[in-house]
Amino acid sequence: MKRLGPDDDPDRLYTVTGGRSRAADDLTLDLVTLIVSECDPAPGMQSEHVRILSMCHHPMAVVEVSAELRMPVSVVRILLSDLLDSGRVTARHPRPVTAAHLPDTDLLKEVLDALHRL
Repeated sequence: MKRLGPDDDPDRLYTVTGGRSRAADDLTLDLVTLIVSECDPAPGMQSEHVRILSMCHHPMAVVEVSAELRMPVSVVRILLSDLLDSGRVTARHPRPVTAAHLPDTDLLKEVLDALHRL
């Protein structure tokens, strides 16, 4: 069982999210959605929002933001949702993989055979 660290204090997480248990549009942010800052932090912003904006100058996946903040993904989604709603970050969703984007199976077999011969 995971022990709660100083950043996982349930009272603190409740405060950070304003008592919310899920983001308004929870489905738009999956674990691999890339988050990118659109502005610098402003004075008076919540410290977690400041950290997210500072981290995401380059695209960073939701799960990476969660790990860096040492907070549960559910809490990070709420924070990111706030930033998305205010236009301070954008979300880049990964492209779905279709059959047209997959390599030819014959080519994969040839590569596998070549690797076995090594």
